[in-house]
This record gives sequence, C-alpha cells and structure tokens, in this order.
Amino acid sequence: MVRDLSRFCKDERGQDLVEYSLLIAFIALAVVQIIISGGKSMNGIWSSTNSDLSAANAAIASGS
Repeated sequence: MVRDLSRFCKDERGQDLVEYSLLIAFIALAVVQIIISGGKSMNGIWSSTNSDLSAANAAIASGS
C-alpha cells in the first residue's frame, strides 16, 4: 500500500496534460477578452462613421 502511494506521488506521466490544459484555458480567456474589448471599440468606430455619413447625407440633401 505504501509502495503504491509512493509510486503514485512520483509518477509524472499526466503532468503534461494538466499543463497544456491550463495553457489552453489561459489562451482561450485571453482571446475572449480581446474579442469583447474589440467589439466595444468597433461599436465606437461604427457609431462615429454612421454619424459622419448622416451629416454628409444631410449636407448633400440641403445642397451645400
């Protein structure tokens, strides 16, 4: 029993799997954060462009 427990504690075969899983989870969280912040930035750009186009359309329609 003690020998089996000692062998289990020294066994490192599954260590790589845990490390790669944590690395993939970290990368996934970083990608999600980038997508969320990029979406907010794109919303600001879209709103600015939309208001500029509306102003240009109003200027053309009024003949200025």
